[in-house]
Amino acid sequence: MNKWILTNYNTLQFIFISCLGVYVSIIVLTKLFGKRSFSKMSSFDFACTIAIGSIIASTLLSKSVSLFEGVFGLTTVYVLQAITAYLRRFQFFRKIVDNEPLYLMKNSEILWDNLKKAQVTEGDLRAKLREANVLQLSQVKAVVFETTGDISVLHSSEKLSVDDWLVKDVLD
Repeated sequence: MNKWILTNYNTLQFIFISCLGVYVSIIVLTKLFGKRSFSKMSSFDFACTIAIGSIIASTLLSKSVSLFEGVFGLTTVYVLQAITAYLRRFQFFRKIVDNEPLYLMKNSEILWDNLKKAQVTEGDLRAKLREANVLQLSQVKAVVFETTGDISVLHSSEKLSVDDWLVKDVLD
């Protein structure tokens, strides 16, 4: 029971040194590869963020993972993400890695089949509309289930239409 609650000085030293090394590595790698490393722009970015967190935790708290192995793992994830970000410029690769955005509403019409595809409930949709301060369904121009899993609400009380460029890749 004591070992579960308490620890020894050597373990704390190990954690401190690992923490310092990982902290400096994250700062250097983020400077080199950019802030996108922690973005949620695509499902791959999100997966990289999770992987980075897992590597950090393993390196800091596991005696079986050396500091060098942890930093090597972090560097590998950053490099893979940079390569993927570059390759996403090509449509064939983007289709492999990214999800497609999907309309949940067009104007005031709810697209029930798309709600099912996105596994979004009517209650989720209502909550997002309230978050966006929509007072009338007639204000809604479009609701889009984004590639990141976020829901965007485009609305206006004016008689405006959504610019085609904004919804260029959105699936009906």
